Amino acid sequence: MDQISTPAVAADGSDELAARQDSTIAIAVFVAFVALLVLLFRFPPVLDYANHYARIWLLSGGIGEQPFPEVYAVDWNRTFTNVGIDLLAARIGPLVGADRLARALLFLAIVLPPLGAIALHRTLFGSRSYWQIAMLSLGWCATMIGGFINFQIGLGMALFFACADLRLQRRNPVLLFAWRLAAVLMLTVMHIFSLGFYMAIICGLEFSWRFDVLGSKAGLMRLAGRLTRALGACVLPPFALYLRSPALPNAGDNGLALAWNDGVVLILMNLLSAITTYIPVVDVVMVLPLILICTRAARAGDIRVHAGLAVAASGLLLLACVSPRHMLGTGWISWRFPIMMALVAMAMVCPFANLTRRQALLLALVVNLAVFGRTSWIGWNWWLAQKDVAAVETVLKKVPVGAAVLPLEHDPDTVGGLAHSSRYFFFREETFWHLPTLATPFAHAFVPTLFTAKGKQPLSVLTPWSEIAVPEGNLLSIGVLLCPAMMQVYENFTPYLSDWRGRFDFILVVNADTSDRYVGTLMPAGLTLVEDAGFAKLYRIDKAAPAEPLSVPAGCPTDL
Repeated sequence: MDQISTPAVAADGSDELAARQDSTIAIAVFVAFVALLVLLFRFPPVLDYANHYARIWLLSGGIGEQPFPEVYAVDWNRTFTNVGIDLLAARIGPLVGADRLARALLFLAIVLPPLGAIALHRTLFGSRSYWQIAMLSLGWCATMIGGFINFQIGLGMALFFACADLRLQRRNPVLLFAWRLAAVLMLTVMHIFSLGFYMAIICGLEFSWRFDVLGSKAGLMRLAGRLTRALGACVLPPFALYLRSPALPNAGDNGLALAWNDGVVLILMNLLSAITTYIPVVDVVMVLPLILICTRAARAGDIRVHAGLAVAASGLLLLACVSPRHMLGTGWISWRFPIMMALVAMAMVCPFANLTRRQALLLALVVNLAVFGRTSWIGWNWWLAQKDVAAVETVLKKVPVGAAVLPLEHDPDTVGGLAHSSRYFFFREETFWHLPTLATPFAHAFVPTLFTAKGKQPLSVLTPWSEIAVPEGNLLSIGVLLCPAMMQVYENFTPYLSDWRGRFDFILVVNADTSDRYVGTLMPAGLTLVEDAGFAKLYRIDKAAPAEPLSVPAGCPTDL
């Protein structure tokens, strides 16, 4: 193994510089800490988790309970990727239960990416340096708090598979090719982006420890051949799966439906998704010491870098800057690349491998404080959110089996402060959007926003329920029922708003202990308050209510 530089003091063989670094205990404590959080908090403030939980419950056997045989169907031909947790729910869910499986998957989504990066680092550098503790901080990022469970697990799988790939690269090329086919098949089924991540890593590993290969024509030709074989193995399985079940995510009749991070500020914010959780300033402060460790090590000349992975990280950084934010009905595409880049960047460097015992102790103290301080911050927010989850569970007890529930929210004008920090992440993205989907397992009721996207989920909605369902949906402000301009805009892509009074039985309002920016606390006529639990309120819809006189609240927008 080559290295960027070696400090002169390391060459004298001094015993003072032989301080032993071992990250194993800290890693084990972190894993136990995360396991404790997952056990203590059934529904943490992780955006998509409640929606995934409801789907896991259905696929684990809940779809056979009333009224769901007439509401949902399972068709595995709808997609060939992004179905890892769905397959586990269908196969393992009936044996272990939906709740245990969902918690286990959440746990894996948190710990697998940093543990995979640590495994790759140990394979490359042959050490258990304290820098590996710092990698645990990447268990917390925007895609994790966003609840991208398949994606997160896929990242961890890609890193562990890359470790195996690295060990096989100097052996039988046929065995290596067969391994890559198997690994790519599993990654494609889990999540298509995890396949792309694996491709980036193995191309970086095939490159070299140093850039010397670029100075030799023969070396370049050998590198081109290795990369061609690697990419060939990575392309065959997804192509074969696509031919068998040609269902891709789509945006309906809206074409590619592209949305971009078109500006320097948006691009910088997007890059911060690699570390951002509930309050970005807190995340930056807690991650800054880890960045300073690398910069200080580089100045001291005590840092080793894998050149090939540096190229891979640079490519991922470029994709993070130029990729669209939304496309083909899939949101936050650009979030995926910063965390990939960060995982590779931390795995490719080994700073401060040569330290005195006192310096090693200081390094261990800094990285442990940064990692466990940040994890404690996450735990605080998870604890804070439990009263909101309890409020939703309270009101759902009043919903009868087979009812149709329309979920809405109070959308406040401003957010901030520690009191409600768990309700938002990554610059005002709500974490509670999908809590109303818990009506599916808890009340056996229908909610129109359960994930059923063709090309991403095997679950589909049967008629006539499909007329008031969307494949992916977020919460809208209660103002949409009172403001004509809002209704005109949103009912084009949320068909469940049309004749909402005739098609739904209840309205579930979350974030109800705040004031909506458009209508305050005003509600449409013909609703009866059934339960007020603070954060969540349940209203019964009077289907026989007379038509309301047109009275537009003063706060309603005139156009959107």
